[in-house]
Parts: sequence; structure tokens; C-alpha cells
Amino acid sequence: MSGDFETLRSAIENRQQVLCYYKDHDRELCPHTLGYKDGREKVLGFQFGGGSSKGLPDGGEWRCMFVDDIQNLEVRDGDWHTSDNHSQPQTCVDDVVAEAFG
Repeated sequence: MSGDFETLRSAIENRQQVLCYYKDHDRELCPHTLGYKDGREKVLGFQFGGGSSKGLPDGGEWRCMFVDDIQNLEVRDGDWHTSDNHSQPQTCVDDVVAEAFG
């Protein structure tokens, strides 16, 4: 497990926000599910701020990211952001290591 993986696990357990750089954009998100997809570390988070190549809708949107592509990861305290549709089955992570509900 990478250091960023452990940082994300702690952020999920403590319901902390994450700041990072991913695919040419600064992002602000709350990580909800962490684990593995096809052997690679992956995180599903609710992005509420920052940029995206597709744009970020008002209120935020779910994002699935490979952990090894995340740069400049920082954790901070702040409001926990999520969406009502988190109860729908996620397909981002197959082997779940940590997950936040609600």
C-alpha cells in the first residue's frame, strides 16, 4: 500500500476533506470508498470543488481516481460532502478496504 493510500484511508475514517492534483486539475473532495480495481489502488470521492476536464456541476459530482495518479495529496478538516445517490452500487472499487457511509 502506498503512503497516499494510507492517507486516504485515514481521511475516510475521520471524514476529512482531501485536496489533490489529478489529471491536470486541482481538486477538493471527500473520499468515500477506497480499495482496489484490477489490482490497482482506487478511490471513489465526492468532488465539491476545484476543476475537471468535464467541468464540475453545481453541488459537486462523484469521481473515481487511481491513487497512483494523484499528486500533492493533502488532508484538511471541513464539512463532509456527499450525495443522496451514494446508496447506489458503485463500480469504481472491487475490493473495498475502507468506506464511509452517509
